[in-house]
Amino acid sequence: MMDNRPIGVFDSGIGGISVLREIVNLMPNEDYLYYGDSSHAPYGTKSLEEIQALSDTCVSFLLDKNVKAIVIACNTATSACAARLRKKYPDIPIIGIEPALKPAVLWKEHDRVAVMATPMTLNQDKFRQLMHTYEEQSDIFCIPCPGLADYVEKGILDGPELTDFLETLLRPSLDKGIDAIVLGCTHYPFVEKVIRRIAGNEIRIFNGSHGTALELRRRLEAADLLTGRTENGSVSIFNSSNDSAIINLCHTLLRHPE
Repeated sequence: MMDNRPIGVFDSGIGGISVLREIVNLMPNEDYLYYGDSSHAPYGTKSLEEIQALSDTCVSFLLDKNVKAIVIACNTATSACAARLRKKYPDIPIIGIEPALKPAVLWKEHDRVAVMATPMTLNQDKFRQLMHTYEEQSDIFCIPCPGLADYVEKGILDGPELTDFLETLLRPSLDKGIDAIVLGCTHYPFVEKVIRRIAGNEIRIFNGSHGTALELRRRLEAADLLTGRTENGSVSIFNSSNDSAIINLCHTLLRHPE
């Protein structure tokens, strides 16, 4: 069995390109449709009802393109909508992403872990339950990061302003002697080099993109939905803003993340 239909991926903006990059590296023979909702980015400071309505629009766009699976490449939308979307569309695999807290906790005995994420992600029951699972194994510190995704959306991936912003966010946790940082938003890997510069090389940095790619492949294999092609597939990028500069930035980040 084989299925050559494309895989749909959506995010609140361009952050999900970090997830798409991992998926393409793992399954280069598939075709992909990426939809970024930059007109409404970021999702992380919006209400639950707003996020659900916006995610419905993203999913409808992808389903109209006849995708065979959907990846929610947004931590906030996964927390707010994944279970609801799976119930609404039971016949299509829907894969989300969550903060990579488990590997961050398990790499070192009773470490101190800081989780950078949007306020919405950190406030959702899904994350609270995840944190509760590991809170006896590690000291876990939450770092709400309102405004950080906006820098990425504007293409600001380095520089003094961003460095000062991140220094202010991270310093309280760094002063507590943390061992690891979890990037709990798909926008944040694009500023990882700045985070690394501030945090130093001794602190491990984790994100959930690779795990999401592995789960997508597992679900496609189980449902006999993998392509039968041997040549590389295509990537088509759409954005609610219809801004060519944003779409070009997505293509650049997909090819050259640094």
